[in-house]
Amino acid sequence: MPAVDKLLLEEALQDSPQTRSLLSVFEEDAGTLTDYTNQLLQAMQRVYGAQNEMCLATQQLSKQLLAYEKQNFALGKGDEEVISTLHYFSKVVDELNVLHTELAKQLADTMVLPIIQFREKDLTEVSTLKDLFGLASNEHDLSMAKYSRLPKKKENEKVKTDVVKEVAAARRKQHLSSLQYYCALNALQYRKRVAMMEPMIGFAHGQINFFKKGAEMFSQSMDSFLSSVADMVQSIQVELEAEAEKMRVSQQELLSVEESVYAPDFDVAAPQINRNLIQKAGYLNLRNKTGLVTTTWERLYFFTQGGNLMCQPRGAVAGGLIQDLDNCSVMAVDCEDRRYCFQITTPNGKSGIILQAESRKENEEWICAINNISRQIYLTDNPEAVAIKLNQTALQAVTPITSFGKKPESSCPSQNLRNAETEDDKIVSQAAVRADDADELIAPGTPIQFDIVLPATEFLDQNRGSRRINPFGETEDETFPEAEDSLLQQMFVVRFLGSMAVKTDNTTEVIYEAMRQVLAARAIHNIFRTTESHLMVTSQTLRLIDPQTQVTRANFELTSITQFAAHQENKRLVGFVVRTPESTGGQSLSTYVFESNSEGEKICYAINLGKEIIAVQKDPEALAQLMLSIPLTNDGKYVLLNDQPDDNDGSPSENRGAESEA
Repeated sequence: MPAVDKLLLEEALQDSPQTRSLLSVFEEDAGTLTDYTNQLLQAMQRVYGAQNEMCLATQQLSKQLLAYEKQNFALGKGDEEVISTLHYFSKVVDELNVLHTELAKQLADTMVLPIIQFREKDLTEVSTLKDLFGLASNEHDLSMAKYSRLPKKKENEKVKTDVVKEVAAARRKQHLSSLQYYCALNALQYRKRVAMMEPMIGFAHGQINFFKKGAEMFSQSMDSFLSSVADMVQSIQVELEAEAEKMRVSQQELLSVEESVYAPDFDVAAPQINRNLIQKAGYLNLRNKTGLVTTTWERLYFFTQGGNLMCQPRGAVAGGLIQDLDNCSVMAVDCEDRRYCFQITTPNGKSGIILQAESRKENEEWICAINNISRQIYLTDNPEAVAIKLNQTALQAVTPITSFGKKPESSCPSQNLRNAETEDDKIVSQAAVRADDADELIAPGTPIQFDIVLPATEFLDQNRGSRRINPFGETEDETFPEAEDSLLQQMFVVRFLGSMAVKTDNTTEVIYEAMRQVLAARAIHNIFRTTESHLMVTSQTLRLIDPQTQVTRANFELTSITQFAAHQENKRLVGFVVRTPESTGGQSLSTYVFESNSEGEKICYAINLGKEIIAVQKDPEALAQLMLSIPLTNDGKYVLLNDQPDDNDGSPSENRGAESEA
């Protein structure tokens, strides 16, 4: 016998749209079979009751037997023997339609009864299990919606425990009802064949035993044919019993799993997270905006396909495109007091969709998978190996320390940083030094700071000291009075990427290695937020200023800056090494890495010019020669690098960063 299509019991718990789509095919087949069975039963009842109209009844039966082939069953695989058998029986009915006059009792026992039992037992069972499965699915959806609305903060542990138990109970109930429903649909494919042929065997035997002319009409070939049909039915019964036993064992194994399988967030304390995924699938809650201030959440099935994020609602045959993930950014966000939310941002910096996962593990795996896909790792020959190598390299290279968790309000997305990190995947392989040389520049395991530790207000209070504030006009700019008398004032728009301690300042390679480790750490830990600041270069200091409050966040003496350089390939990356005295009498070295709106070479040139001014400041003639060597614009400003302001960004801060006032 040919193999019969069947539903896989292992996929019952996942309840994916693919499984639901296949289930709809089985349900369509069961519905078609129900309609056909009712029609066939009506024809047999007509044969049973129509003693005077037996000829017409058997003729109708013959036509109905031929109609089985035209039913177009969605799961018609393996019905060729049934079709050929029914065709043969149709011919027999045509020959015997004048002889069927007194078959009431025998036809009732051998023909009508089996088909009634099939309809009342098997088809009714399938219909009942379908209703139970629908109710269990609705209860599971309601419990998941209730679970998804659990607040993130100040959550009642008892309420959470009750909701989790409710979700687990609903999921187990749905799992049990789906397994029973799938088993019934699989068994129906076998019972359908038996139910179609068994009544006809009884019908044929009734004809042989009833009519005196049966011996003449039913020859030896007819007997052998009936025997072969009975053997075929018996073989189908054996296959059904074997398949039923196999499904029973599989059902027991699937139901013997731990209760934690049904709990949506059972491993919240220490989840096993796979950070090397390049594809991901599962249910997520999608945030939809329904008005100016109102939103709704919809639970849908999402999956990645290449560089695209796809969504497939229940009942849909295929998924649709939701978001192009190439060069996008993803980060965890707080949204409407819901847990495990993350946002996908488009390459142009616009906020994209917001999704909610059902557990911490799913949330972090989705973020890692989308981050890997955005780097276009899937286009390589062996994307899994590339993802593993990149993550292992970054983990071995750095042990980051971040203060973003304490000050989330000071962070904002930076698309330039995201592009820099994407481009860095290519830069690292070309500009990285050997491991031994890297150890000589930066100690292994050196922690990385991803933002300025000292907030602007604290730094301002620290610089004020105990000095009394004059309520009649004292300003914050007086904290650094040298700015007004400085021969050089150069402003740049920058974003601080990170800083770390280094072992030497004898070469600019230490800056390049620090850039590599900072960008690698940001990529592996999904840190894509930066704070924009103004970098003021004067002839004495280098100051980092908050653009909103104009408060100085950090201040470095130019004499303490021993090395400075821009990245050789990513021109917007710039860094410098600062030598700081310690209380023990020694000195510490730290490298600071920034991303600039303008070219990093301009910042390096300004720092170098400031250091030259310091070197010749005691010699008025040398200072005059130095200042005369810098060209002036019509309004008396010094032009650095003989260059005009960048056309890429017309902001006032960057235009101001291209010139210097004397």
